[in-house]
Amino acid sequence: MSQPTELFDPAARWAAPDPEPIVGDDLRVLLRQAFAIEEDGAGASPAAVVLEVAPSRLSLVALQALGAVVGPEHVVVEDAARAAHANGMSYLDLVRRSAAPPTVPDAIVLPAAHEEVGAILRACSEHGVAVVPFGGGTSVVGGVAPTRGSFDAVVALDLQRLDALLEVDDVSWTATLQAGVTGPRAEELLAEHGFTLGHVPQSFERATIGGYAATRSSGQLSTGWGRFDALVERVRVATPAGDLDLGRAPGTAAGPDLRQLVLGSEGAFGVITSVTVRVRPLPEVRRHEGWRVADLATGVGILRTLAQRGPKPDLARLSDEVETAMGVYSAHPPGGGTDEAGGCLLLVGWEGAAADVAYRAEAATAILRAAGATPLGEEAAESWRHGRFRAPRLRDELLGAGMLIETLETATTWRDLEALHARVGETLRTALDGASPIVACHVSHLYAAGASLYFTVLARRDGDDPVAQWSAAKTAVMETLTGAGATLTHHHAIGADHAPWLAAEIGELGVDVLRAVKARLDPAGVLNPGKLLPAD
Repeated sequence: MSQPTELFDPAARWAAPDPEPIVGDDLRVLLRQAFAIEEDGAGASPAAVVLEVAPSRLSLVALQALGAVVGPEHVVVEDAARAAHANGMSYLDLVRRSAAPPTVPDAIVLPAAHEEVGAILRACSEHGVAVVPFGGGTSVVGGVAPTRGSFDAVVALDLQRLDALLEVDDVSWTATLQAGVTGPRAEELLAEHGFTLGHVPQSFERATIGGYAATRSSGQLSTGWGRFDALVERVRVATPAGDLDLGRAPGTAAGPDLRQLVLGSEGAFGVITSVTVRVRPLPEVRRHEGWRVADLATGVGILRTLAQRGPKPDLARLSDEVETAMGVYSAHPPGGGTDEAGGCLLLVGWEGAAADVAYRAEAATAILRAAGATPLGEEAAESWRHGRFRAPRLRDELLGAGMLIETLETATTWRDLEALHARVGETLRTALDGASPIVACHVSHLYAAGASLYFTVLARRDGDDPVAQWSAAKTAVMETLTGAGATLTHHHAIGADHAPWLAAEIGELGVDVLRAVKARLDPAGVLNPGKLLPAD
């Protein structure tokens, strides 16, 4: 079967490589000195490891049954394809590749229609084959790991052929997209009709519409335009037990909203095949700019005022003192950058009709100036935007320099935000003591009641057992979050990594409710084993 090369190249899930590396030789030397990394502690990035692929365990009868649904040419068992679907893109995913060959799916199945997805799920249920729905493969919480569970074989259900814009309602401002449409492709298709979805997470280049819905994704404009789940009007789902077609009107009182059982379900209950979302006309004006504020507390106060009293920006992002000083996301405007001048970098942005953008920006500027913020201009925001999609590649290069680099995120109320910021930072520094840890953070995704905290951690990687090193740190953070009453995750989802703590957030009874839903929709339990729900 002929497939796009990038599908089977794990490195190609991110931005195309630049001609020159981001981390040059001089920076590598500085990193080794700053983090006390021995010369032999660096080397090739784990992301570049070529996987050893064990023979497929899919039985001939199951292979034939799947081929009868999608055509034999759309059931792929070649090693390269299977290796490309072996894991997501978290730090643990990558370092495990170096430690031992990970489990790879026994085949890749590529349906082209909703009806084929349902037939695949029924065939896998009948033949005892686990199914892992696969979009862009950008999960950072183990959400696409090809876990067999109690089954002899597992297949990756790759939705890339479900790639169409099915309908645009230019009266109601909605659009129906199939689940395999990527973020950039969705924008291209909608732009032809004068609309935009405007949902831009860091995984934008590879993530898909179905993945956005299955993980409750948030994008850079979520403060003003809403999280992805808030944009969903209708969702169609194939399950082993039948189809769900949920969402009839913009509002309803027809019992509990069952869309919420699907949104965030991570392929454990069914496979999302299409989503109807709210869209907006292409913006007349995009205005993004940077400001410097004295410290984190000042910036948080500004963001809370904007979120509660308005006018709310569409983009809002506040780097703490460490993230600002690192310069990873900051600009260097004329006269000195924010890292030289101290304080914190605050990014705000507005998109839409020219008059609306002008009104909101002017009102926000008055609030920022009254709080003592210093304008840095559009260059600061442009620098951040330019570097945002290079971050995964930078992570891979830093891994090759012997570094541990990973992210985690949460959300809490405004009352508790600064205290939680301090507690998580201290937890990470304590857990990674001896590895020269640096913990940076930014505040984003604003609500009237609170906001998200997104942490980036850098440390010297334990060359003997990097998996245990980070797992211990992540466990300590999860205990801190649950103890503080914060959420386990604001937008990375549960996956396999967060599943052990789900009961701490929704209660044992809540977990039982989800288990009952899964038992009804997926009686054989073939859908994405080990994800979302904690082990029995």
